[in-house]
Amino acid sequence: MGLRIAAAYAWRLLVVAVLVFGAFSLLGRFHKVGVAVFLGLVIAAVLRPVAGLLARAVPRPLAVGVTLIGGILLVLGILALVGEAVASERTTLMREFRTGIDRIERWLEEPPFRLNPDALTDIQSRIGHLISEHRSTVLSTALSGADRLVEVVTVLALALFCSVFFMHSGERQWAWFCAQLPPAARPRTMTAGRAAWRTFTGYTHGVLLVAATNAVLVGIALTLLGVPLALPLALLEFFAAFVPLIGSPVALAVAAVVALASKGPLVAGIVVALIVVIGQIEGHLLHPLVMSWAVRLHPIVVALAVIGGAVAAGVIGAVAAVPLVAVLWAVRQALREPPEGQDAPGPAGPGPRPAVPGQGADTS
Repeated sequence: MGLRIAAAYAWRLLVVAVLVFGAFSLLGRFHKVGVAVFLGLVIAAVLRPVAGLLARAVPRPLAVGVTLIGGILLVLGILALVGEAVASERTTLMREFRTGIDRIERWLEEPPFRLNPDALTDIQSRIGHLISEHRSTVLSTALSGADRLVEVVTVLALALFCSVFFMHSGERQWAWFCAQLPPAARPRTMTAGRAAWRTFTGYTHGVLLVAATNAVLVGIALTLLGVPLALPLALLEFFAAFVPLIGSPVALAVAAVVALASKGPLVAGIVVALIVVIGQIEGHLLHPLVMSWAVRLHPIVVALAVIGGAVAAGVIGAVAAVPLVAVLWAVRQALREPPEGQDAPGPAGPGPRPAVPGQGADTS
């Protein structure tokens, strides 16, 4: 009996493994399209409530266009502000970093490191000599970076294009998709779609709020400590917070290195303490308070999802892994319940089949 049960589970797991491998292979071939659709969903989840409010006063196409253009202008304004901050602090920053590098070299020459001073001298000339020797490699890397920039712009353009339709008529698109399915599968597909979108939007709004809170705290702390590039480092913290568990500590570690090079070990130590404090606030206050209603995943599951996503698809995989796992779990939980209009199965068998819904649910 036990062997039969194990065999039944084994072939089911084998089928699931084959499907997962095929899905990842397919996404690997069309990963740019997948990234664009994911970003389009994120943009729609963030901006759709604003477009809904504007649609009460103006036609919906105009509301969607105004919302999207306003969001783009807001992002470009923030980037311009960061660029202005970097440009205004460039001279001071170069001087402080030059002094900071000399200070770090002296520390490495003293106990307990006792590094050879000859190994630390002439670093800039060595780097320049290395670049001159490998000029062709540097040039090809720059050209490759230009190609990558074109790919990024293309993906962003496709994401914006998708987000327009997700915000304007996403529910009609989902209703059309469900209408193409066999009648018996439509109610459960509608239920799964509602659960998936509710979880995805809840996660997106929650992580956005957590990232904004972390960025504000980091920006205020670095400004009070006099660390240069406080605004760019706060922006780095904002984007890093989208990678749960590991993104925020990595961004704050960069801030600690900047503080060490510019302000010395005392300020760097305070920034390290800031890493611990913000980690505690994020882990014990923000995430449970803001995201518990949308994402109910154990921290171990989150950690495994982030690492697995990073291994499979790099930074994008690390960002998308947790919402993907959360959506799959929400769909599973929703499908365990009977579809709307259908009674739960009893001793006599399942209840009557529901009628096919005439209207699509608001799934975007």
